[in-house]
Amino acid sequence: MIIKDAQFVISNTDYRKCPQDGKPEYAFIGRSNVGKSSLINMLTNRKGLAMTSSKPGKTQLINHFIINDEWYLVDLPGYGYAQRGKEGREQIRKIIDNYILNRAELTCLFLLLDCRHEPQKIDLDFINWLGEEGVPFAIVFTKTDKIGKVRLRENADIYMNKLRETWEELPTIFYTSSEQRIGGEEILSYIEQINKDLK
Repeated sequence: MIIKDAQFVISNTDYRKCPQDGKPEYAFIGRSNVGKSSLINMLTNRKGLAMTSSKPGKTQLINHFIINDEWYLVDLPGYGYAQRGKEGREQIRKIIDNYILNRAELTCLFLLLDCRHEPQKIDLDFINWLGEEGVPFAIVFTKTDKIGKVRLRENADIYMNKLRETWEELPTIFYTSSEQRIGGEEILSYIEQINKDLK
């Protein structure tokens, strides 16, 4: 898939105020500072489409971008950012949960994980929650340029083995580097195939 057009549409905190035209939505989520904005900018080939920041926890709204006038890319707030304080975290969690559980147009959720880290409880809990709620999702390992291939494989295997403890079937997995522009085509092909199947 070639992205010819990517436009910002709307930001809000309430899933009921999201676009009402029924187009499929592909949402991106991960812990703060996982490289979400950089990945979105790489996928769309637009440098400043999603706001990148060295300061974690920048995205605090549900952001909709219309792609090729066919589907929405949705940038969700990052979860688990400690410095927000308990009340702030709870507020963000509600925004995320309400969108994921109630948004009929959500076609696939891309969960971003930093490939440099071993499985974190917060991510595993989130993955298991998605499974319990029957939410279709794929895993995206980010920042693959930051570690060697052997270490990347080892870290991914640790994750997969951890998931196999509770999952019979593993979700689709992508490996990406925004800096080296790796993995974007695979994600877009995956989205394109789902869109074809929906038609």
